[in-house]
Amino acid sequence: MISQWWSWLLVFVGSAGLVIVGRRVWWGWLVLFVNESLWIVYSLVTKQYGFIVGATIYKIVYWNNIRLWRSV
Repeated sequence: MISQWWSWLLVFVGSAGLVIVGRRVWWGWLVLFVNESLWIVYSLVTKQYGFIVGATIYKIVYWNNIRLWRSV
């Protein structure tokens, strides 16, 4: 039950972040960064710990993109 609700939330937030980034708005990366935090919570709740590694890598990439886009 919880995994169905979470999956919809993760898809919605992730898709929204991609649309925002596609419009060249810097805070779209922030939305994606927050979405990876949700992935970490999801992985802990569902005991799918492998997602933590991927989410952490994505968070690093998104944080670097936030810094790069904000400095321009």
